[in-house]
Amino acid sequence: MAYDYDVIILGSGPAGFSCAMQSTKFDKNVLIVEADTSRLGGTWLHKGTVPSKALREAANLIQKFHAQFGDEKGRKPYEKFRMEDLLLYKKTILESKNKKVKRDIIKNKIDTARGRGTILDEHTVEVSDHLNKVQTYTADHILISTGSSPKEPDNFEIDHKNVLDYDSILGLTHIPRRLVIVGSGVIAFEYATIFAALGTRITILSDTSDILTFLDSEIKDELVHILNKRNIQIFWESEVKSVSRNALRTCMEVAFKQNDTDRMQVSETDHILYVGGKKPNTESLWSDKLDIEVDEFGYISADDSLRTTVPSIYAAGDVIGNPSSAAASFVQGRLASCAMFDMPNESPSGDTPFGIYSIPEIAAIGLTEQKAKEMGIDVTVGRAQYQNTTQADVSYETEGLLKLVFKTDDLKLIGVHIIGSQATDLIHLGQAVMSNEGSIKYFIENVLNYPTYSEAYRIAAFNGVNRVYQAGVKYKKILNR
Repeated sequence: MAYDYDVIILGSGPAGFSCAMQSTKFDKNVLIVEADTSRLGGTWLHKGTVPSKALREAANLIQKFHAQFGDEKGRKPYEKFRMEDLLLYKKTILESKNKKVKRDIIKNKIDTARGRGTILDEHTVEVSDHLNKVQTYTADHILISTGSSPKEPDNFEIDHKNVLDYDSILGLTHIPRRLVIVGSGVIAFEYATIFAALGTRITILSDTSDILTFLDSEIKDELVHILNKRNIQIFWESEVKSVSRNALRTCMEVAFKQNDTDRMQVSETDHILYVGGKKPNTESLWSDKLDIEVDEFGYISADDSLRTTVPSIYAAGDVIGNPSSAAASFVQGRLASCAMFDMPNESPSGDTPFGIYSIPEIAAIGLTEQKAKEMGIDVTVGRAQYQNTTQADVSYETEGLLKLVFKTDDLKLIGVHIIGSQATDLIHLGQAVMSNEGSIKYFIENVLNYPTYSEAYRIAAFNGVNRVYQAGVKYKKILNR
C-alpha cells in the first residue's frame, strides 16, 4: 500500500526535529504535526531548555558583574536591572534559534501540518487545526514525540500570575524580591540559584529530607554550602497546606507544615513557583483500538530501538520518561529514524553525562565514590578546588570542585563529578577519556590549554596519584600502570 509519507512525526521538539532531519538524509518523505499554530520547536525552544538557559546566562553575568564591581549605593541586582532587559536578551536568542529551525525544515523539504494529531490506526494520523478543520495523513511509520507538561499541585491552583509553573515563570515582567519554590528536583534548584543571582530572596519548600540524592556526596555538600552563601532557605519535609493572597500586605502567603508536626508556618512572598515534576503529553493521543503500552504515569513503553508495542509506531523524548532531557531526546530521535528504515546505528556507548544548569553548574558521569565502594571496587579519588585554577581567578568564579573517581590498581577513570563554572562543558573531557577506557594519566601526560578550567583535571589527577603514593606505592610503579 502506498502511503502519503514515509514517517509522520507528532511534535517538533528535539526528538521530533532530530528524527525528521535524520530521515531526510535517508531520502524519506517526512511530515511533522505540530499543535502550536505559530511556532516549531516545542518546549525545548520556547518554554524549557533554551529560554531557561538564556535567563540563566543573563543572571550569571549580572551576578559576576555585581560580585566583581559591586554597587556604590549598595543596591541589589533587581534594583539596577530590569526584567525587560533580560526578556529582550532571551527573545533575541529565541528568534535566532526559531529562524534556524525554520530554515532547516524548509531546506530539507520537510512538510508540516499545524493542529492536534490523533493516531487512528497503525499508519494513519488525523490532524485537527484551530478552526476544527480535519485532515488525514498516512505513513509507513509514526513517531510520537509530543513531550511533557508541568504537573499541577493537588491542593492549590496555578494561576500563572501569582502562582507559577516552570512555563509561566519565564514570562515574568519584573524581578521578584521574594520567591517561594515548592519542589525538590533539579528544576527547583536551577531556578532558585538563577533568581538568587538577581537578588531575589529564595525559600524552598522541599517534600524530601535531602537534596538531589543522586549526586556524589561531596558535590552535594559543596552545593549546600553555596546555597547557604546565597541565603537560600530550605525547609525540608514540608507539606504545603494552603496558598492565599494577603490583600492588606499585598503579598502571597504559603502556609506549610514540617515533619508531620501540627505547627503551621507561613512564608510571605511575591510569587510562588511550583515545580512538582512533569507529565507526558499522551492523553487522547491515539485511538483506543491501538494497544500502545504505557506505565502507571502515562509514559510510553519503548524498546531499545524506540519501538512501541505497535511495530509501526515509535516514541522518543519526554513521552518515554527518564532521562527526559533535550540532549537525550536529540539522540533518541536519530536512533528511532535509523531503526525505522533499517539503517545501521549504534546507541550511545558507555555512561551518559547529566547536567544541572544551576549557578554554578553541576555535571557528572559514571560512578560516584559511594556507589563504587558499594560495588566492592577499590577506588581512589582525586580532587581539584576551582580556587586552585588560574582561570577561576581570572573569571572571578572560584566556587567549585572537580572530583575524579578511579580504580586504584590501574588508575582507570570510572567517574567524574563537577560543580562549578562551565561544568556541563567540562564533563565531556572526562566522558571522552572514560568512553575510551582511559586512565587519569591522560590528564597528566597531555598538554591542556592554560589558563582554562580544564586545568582542574590535571590538578585532580595529580591529587589522586599522590593519594595512591601516600598509600605506599612508589611513583614509578604508579606511572607505569
